[in-house]
Amino acid sequence: MPAGAPDTPTRAAQATGADLPPMKSFDTAHPQAPLQANADIARDFLDLSFLLESGRALPRLTRFEGPIRVGVTGAAPAHLQRDLDRLLARLRREAGLDIARASAGEAVNLTVAAVSGQRIRQFLPQAACFVVPGISRLSDYRGRRGAPETDWARLPERRKVAIFVPQDAAPQEMRDCLQEELAQAIGPLNDLYRQPDSVFNDDNVHTVLTGFDMLILRAYYAPELRSGMTRAQVAQRLPALLARLNPGGQGRAPRLLPATPRAWTDAIQTALGPGTGVAARRHAARRAVSIARAEGWSDHRAGFSHYALGRLLQATDSGAAYRHFLAADAIFADSPGTELHRAQVASHLAAYAIARGNGEQALAYIRPALETATRGENAMLLSTLLMLRAEALDLADRPAAARAVRVDSLGWARYGFGSDGAVRAKLREISALNPINRSGG
Repeated sequence: MPAGAPDTPTRAAQATGADLPPMKSFDTAHPQAPLQANADIARDFLDLSFLLESGRALPRLTRFEGPIRVGVTGAAPAHLQRDLDRLLARLRREAGLDIARASAGEAVNLTVAAVSGQRIRQFLPQAACFVVPGISRLSDYRGRRGAPETDWARLPERRKVAIFVPQDAAPQEMRDCLQEELAQAIGPLNDLYRQPDSVFNDDNVHTVLTGFDMLILRAYYAPELRSGMTRAQVAQRLPALLARLNPGGQGRAPRLLPATPRAWTDAIQTALGPGTGVAARRHAARRAVSIARAEGWSDHRAGFSHYALGRLLQATDSGAAYRHFLAADAIFADSPGTELHRAQVASHLAAYAIARGNGEQALAYIRPALETATRGENAMLLSTLLMLRAEALDLADRPAAARAVRVDSLGWARYGFGSDGAVRAKLREISALNPINRSGG
């Protein structure tokens, strides 16, 4: 979970770990149109655009007033270059932005700097990646930290921004960093836990820009807005602006989800973030569940509280973890825009079914989740689901189908988990669930 410098948008560090097949990658985006009412979207737009993740208020809207030209520095792997080009094409097509790679002779105003993860952690120990205005090199960050040109709250508009991504991370982690940090480099700087289908959410469930995100960015760069406008000025123009950009949201009834208490945010970030002992993380997850109950929530935040606690209890209380996963799944099933949340839970429920020798039940959990993981472009989840499916097929006495699915999983795992060692470790972890393998049968 992001827990870097208070006013520096970051993505949290994640732990990742005979010849494998070639790495697979995604080609086609599947954004879903926003499900929210325009009244809800307007409220989210304002809170995303006029607050930092620390809660600090921003006095004015800032954006690039002109073409955005992107340059890449450092030893950027080929897959990162490809993912960047896909992202820029989507931003042009779906958000209508004038954004592209800088051609010869063009000035770069948005730099994507590929540096080692170790160097990033020297500046922000808990961050996997981050974005800063006013600089283009990581070596400039420490000396200019706190200066007006690197303070988001004091910028009159955005003229130069740098994104620092880890060149030595797994391909998916690099892409996820790129997606989130580039979106914040050009658009809103805040994250909202109450927003279920967005990368502007610190739960990290969505890792590529969604239809909601593209609408937010399209509105952010609409001609009705400009750098320097106050929250009140933007609020006055948003209803007509959203009616023009998103007519389907006009007739929907707003949900008006309550704001997320800081205590719940702190509990979730402690539970799932780095740098905290296991016992303290479990305590924080229990506190998040308690807060969600006290708030009377029935939305995705309540489900995510149970999901987080389930993850942390698996090693010590498997039965309790299972019950929390079931509770999360039930809540997500009744919450709009949570298909990817349910797919994450499905991977855990399928693992329980396999461990109990019930291949058919595992397959029932996995089938709908596979399409969701593919549409969400989450190779880590997709490869895990495919590995689980292979074990379930073995339990169902379909060894040939199991072998084919297992091979298919490995190409996606290379994109999701990175190194061959990490891929093989994941494969062993999933295989160990199967009672046939545990018994040596």
